[in-house]
Amino acid sequence: MRHILGGALALLMALPLAAAELGDDGLHKQPWMRDTFKDLREDLDEANAEGKRLVLFFEQRGCIYCTKMHEEVFSDSGISDYIGDNYFVVQLNLHGDVEVTDFDGETLSEKDMARKWRVMFTPNIVFLPEEVPEDQNALEASVAVMPGAFGKGTTRDMFTWVVEERYLLDNGEDFQRYHARMIQERNNGSAD
Repeated sequence: MRHILGGALALLMALPLAAAELGDDGLHKQPWMRDTFKDLREDLDEANAEGKRLVLFFEQRGCIYCTKMHEEVFSDSGISDYIGDNYFVVQLNLHGDVEVTDFDGETLSEKDMARKWRVMFTPNIVFLPEEVPEDQNALEASVAVMPGAFGKGTTRDMFTWVVEERYLLDNGEDFQRYHARMIQERNNGSAD
């Protein structure tokens, strides 16, 4: 009996991860992604009301790096729960036609907004501050941009670094130093 259970466990562990759920638009979906009218000022207000940070996820159909993030990084319950607890996530399609209203009041399709913000690769994650002046667009206001797919440690550290507002000059620790410190702490067993 023990051999059967051990064999079954080994077989399950050898199977590839199940593919992340895909929506009708061909983009990966997570339970913490919000379906909004894509008016960023309204989304920011709602995020602030919930005590969360607004973050924009640009993805595209068929993006192998987006798949990698969803299947290898966001499948980690610690990372996924952290994002769900701390972030108001709005997903945008790099080639989409849904209208997006920027903080500066300009309304463009997702694909034209991507051009305006100089988004060329996916995934591209844009982190916003809690307040955005009327004359700034999302790119100008962003506190950090994560262009591309990264592993669990880098992703966890970036989301934590933004929540802890370490991008503010008076907090005195840029992302690279923070990330290096977190790697060292994880290697020493003092961080998870």
